[in-house]
Amino acid sequence: MALKATIYKAQVNVADMDRDCYLDGSFTLACHPSETLQRLMLRVLAWGLNADPELTFTKGLCETDEPDLWKKNLNDEIEIWVELGLPDEKRIRKAAQKSAQVVIYAYGDHAAPVWWQAMKSKAAQYKNVTVVFIDDEVMDSMADMVERTMQLQLTIEGEHAWLSSASSNCTIVPQWWQRSAS
Repeated sequence: MALKATIYKAQVNVADMDRDCYLDGSFTLACHPSETLQRLMLRVLAWGLNADPELTFTKGLCETDEPDLWKKNLNDEIEIWVELGLPDEKRIRKAAQKSAQVVIYAYGDHAAPVWWQAMKSKAAQYKNVTVVFIDDEVMDSMADMVERTMQLQLTIEGEHAWLSSASSNCTIVPQWWQRSAS
């Protein structure tokens, strides 16, 4: 018998001082049995760092043709494609061609730098691709905040973000490996 996803509920309040974006999101998130709590929280962080009322979570790991999050316009065109992990060149090309803007959140202190060295020149071909690295210490701190029902506050200012819950908080300093030209 197959294992079922674990369901989490998250209320996320975002205060992005740089973009003057203040947004509340309420989500029901399915954590696939093969997904770690670190990756689950990275999905939440990615939503907050790109906060937009139209940015939605997709089927994620269950659907290989979709990113982890996306924003579509009224014509069903993808405006923002948010990918987590270390996608191959084919996946990056597909995302860059299908979307106006692509944001990749890479993670894994050992694997991500090796992946980036191999992908740097390939990703640079696409002017609409941004690559952001989140280190393992931050990933672990975010995973410590996981509860079945979460109230989270994300504050963004400059190159820093602060994520807090009722029981803990962490400082996030994303490393911008590539910024899109758009």
